[in-house]
Amino acid sequence: MLAKLTLPQLDKFADWGLFAMRVGLGITFMMHGWPKVVGGPEKWEKVGGAMATLGIDFAPQFWGFMAAVTEFGGGLLLIAGFMTRPVLIPLMFTMAVATIMHISKDHGFVKISHSLEVGIAFFGMFLLGPGKYSVDEKFRK
Repeated sequence: MLAKLTLPQLDKFADWGLFAMRVGLGITFMMHGWPKVVGGPEKWEKVGGAMATLGIDFAPQFWGFMAAVTEFGGGLLLIAGFMTRPVLIPLMFTMAVATIMHISKDHGFVKISHSLEVGIAFFGMFLLGPGKYSVDEKFRK
């Protein structure tokens, strides 16, 4: 009886679940990243300033631009399921930096939890892989 309550009949949709996660998170990250990409040096410096929480206080414009490109470009690659695991590494790093920055500024759990939760989701996706409905799967064969 308990086995039926865990809905094992849905196991066949696991790859669709990964697809939904990739596309959903990919779109939201493109939307987060695009304003940062086009924000220019002033925006990049502000975003890159978060690296100071790790003791890295040089070249904030560079780090901010890299975070913006990671979010936008990483989102695009996630949607396609192309280079999924490699692109999740900088995305996880970006979320770790954001989480640490929010913690260091005592922004409270609601603000901290967004980057923390997404980072955890990215880690899970990293372990699971892109799934069957991805460009990566086409290259595996």
